[in-house]
Amino acid sequence: MERAVPHFQDELEGLQTRLLEMGGLAEELVRLAVQGLVTRDVSLLDKAHHGDEPINQLHIEIDNRCFKLLALHQPMATDLRAIVASAKINTDLERVGDLAVNTAEAAKRYNNHPPVKRLVDIPQMGEIAQGMLRDALDAFVRRDTGLARRVLNEDDRLDALKTKVFRELLNYMLKDPATVEPSLDLILISRHLERIGDHATNIAEDVIFMVSALDVRHAGQPDADA
Repeated sequence: MERAVPHFQDELEGLQTRLLEMGGLAEELVRLAVQGLVTRDVSLLDKAHHGDEPINQLHIEIDNRCFKLLALHQPMATDLRAIVASAKINTDLERVGDLAVNTAEAAKRYNNHPPVKRLVDIPQMGEIAQGMLRDALDAFVRRDTGLARRVLNEDDRLDALKTKVFRELLNYMLKDPATVEPSLDLILISRHLERIGDHATNIAEDVIFMVSALDVRHAGQPDADA
């Protein structure tokens, strides 16, 4: 007896479920990396450093799901935008996983030195980046362009904190050459966290395009009343 072909909407929902699973894994890697840095916990950093393999596997699986949906169902309009957005979000989440691993690597190097300073801004950057990622994925599930726009607003906060971290650590390096190497690792970590925010912003922009067919990538921040 010939097996029934799964309904298109079921396949689309399955794709969404796997994307959310991937997003949860990526967010957890970021959390582990930042927490390991702050607490100087090598075990947490090791988990983050070696934890991206499930994300890489999902990356391949989700791409295949997207290609299959496009090839077998030839979707139009909103459904087509949803699949294209899913493929792009998939790539952004894979990069978030890579950046979390890079953060853990830099944190392990940093922890080989005495602390340069009390960490305040970088943990805040981690919380903002994780929140942006979570909200962007919620916006994707709920097709909520208002929430997606709020994610775009948060990106400026990350940029400002990254600049603040750089300026503060530059002063430490100028005053004490012994702080140069660990300070550079902290600057690198701030850059990784800012890039995670950029990927969350990409996801939010994809949500706006998916729902409204509006491309806001190079048009500045969208008007809340648009």
